[in-house]
Amino acid sequence: MNNKVNLFIKNFSYTLVSNLTSMLISILLVLIVPKIVGVKDYGYWQLYLFYSSYVGFLHFGWNDGIYLRYGGQHYNKLDKQLFFSQFWMLAFFQIFIAVCAFILTAILVHDIQRIFIFELTAVCMLLVNVRYFLIYVLQDTNRIKEYATITFIERILYCFFILGFLVVGIKNFKLMVLADILGKLCSLFYAIYCCQDIVFRKFNNFKLNLQETYRNINVGIKLMFSNIASILIVGVIRYAIEKNWSVAVFGKISLTLSLSNFLLIFINAIGIVLFPVLKRINSDKLSSIYKNVRLLLMILLLGLLMLYYPFKYLLSMWLPMYSSTLKFMIILLPICIYEGKMSLLINTYLKTLRKEKTILKVNLFSLILSLILAFFSAFYLKDLTFTVMSIVIVLAFRCNVSEFILCRFLNLSFKKDFLWENIMTLIYIYLNWNFGLKLGLTTYFCIYLIYIFSKKKDVEKLIKKVKMYRAQENGV
Repeated sequence: MNNKVNLFIKNFSYTLVSNLTSMLISILLVLIVPKIVGVKDYGYWQLYLFYSSYVGFLHFGWNDGIYLRYGGQHYNKLDKQLFFSQFWMLAFFQIFIAVCAFILTAILVHDIQRIFIFELTAVCMLLVNVRYFLIYVLQDTNRIKEYATITFIERILYCFFILGFLVVGIKNFKLMVLADILGKLCSLFYAIYCCQDIVFRKFNNFKLNLQETYRNINVGIKLMFSNIASILIVGVIRYAIEKNWSVAVFGKISLTLSLSNFLLIFINAIGIVLFPVLKRINSDKLSSIYKNVRLLLMILLLGLLMLYYPFKYLLSMWLPMYSSTLKFMIILLPICIYEGKMSLLINTYLKTLRKEKTILKVNLFSLILSLILAFFSAFYLKDLTFTVMSIVIVLAFRCNVSEFILCRFLNLSFKKDFLWENIMTLIYIYLNWNFGLKLGLTTYFCIYLIYIFSKKKDVEKLIKKVKMYRAQENGV
């Protein structure tokens, strides 16, 4: 057991360092790039990042099926011949889609800037989807160190190239996009190196195994559609902002949204490590693990909301041209609560329990709600504040419904916690939006202390359990 705990801690450390590096680089770029490049160039860069966030779905669930079907396996026990065939079938399929994308762009798109964005998005699709095949194999088999290194390489090179361009005076968004492509290409080479016994085999090992492909897609397409719906939940509202306002406004809101997403990187690090571990754990222990992790997670997430105050002050000084939209952080920072819980706990558990259909249904209902709110707020009311607020409304709905369903599977109940967490979020938004920083910070901090005090007994019980466990492991 000690070995398992040590391995979990090591894997978590690798992922955390990799993701924290990614977060710091992203923060650095968000702070530096908009200050140096023009608002329009920054908007085009954000547009490329926006489009490229969807390319992971053009494998049609192929990679997701592998992730779900082989989670918890050991790398040395994988059928390498089978994975070799699947890898190259996927690679040629992605090349075909990329070529089609180039042809369609040449025929249908006439704006020079957008032609460049669409073509480089197609290249990004090829690199990302082939690389994620290998990344999912590494995650499934608990080779977290290699996965973390791949992420680290991509982000470090991405940052190096962008800062290099800016230092020599190049402020064109096109070279910033190329920096992203180069980072992904180099990280793909390292992923291939890590899985070379899968990628490089004799040609006679290749078998056009359509049955295996069908199995992977059949399982993975539900998760893929769930992920598409998940991204579209926010994407639809961001698209409404881009269409109804300007590229400059889109870039400013994207900056604020990015700051909220940075805080989720730490949480995602745990989720990546947790999935293969949960797949190997007896099902009767899942409920108790969920209760303990949830307790600590919510204390952390509700406390993170107070980061708004230093963020707002520092960013207003550093990026004065964006100060008018930084107030939206009040609305968007609570995303950390709902998306953090979804990413680490709810989705990880639903995947472990193989409830892909449940994830899909909830995400589709949430997407419908997002479409309704986006149309009503952006195109009918033309109210930017309500449009941004719609993001939090939809994510809160999805999180609460998903957790309610999961708790039924685990025979758990958190009704009081649901009430506490949602009321605290509403109070936080209302106070800071209407009464300013001082009153908002003081009042929310007092409410947060009351929440901590209400959880005192639960935390003490958890500490006792950990101490007993450590004593048993040490033979005391």
